[in-house]
Amino acid sequence: MNITLKCFASLARHLPANAEAHAAKVTIEDGLSVYQVIDFFNIDREEAYLVILNGVFVCPPERDSTILVESDTLALWPEVAGG
Repeated sequence: MNITLKCFASLARHLPANAEAHAAKVTIEDGLSVYQVIDFFNIDREEAYLVILNGVFVCPPERDSTILVESDTLALWPEVAGG
């Protein structure tokens, strides 16, 4: 199954070499949850602070039960601070 994975800031290092503009089309197994995709790409769950699936925030308690489907877009951000 194909999805778009977007990783921003320090998480961009987890994207495949063919990534452009912080995004890559990737192939994953069918039926994976948000956390299973995060694990598959060796991203620490704590490091993926903000998780957006198709433009909608996925809160931590829902990340194990939210299943991705074909053509989804999963975007990940680390915790950020500024001033």
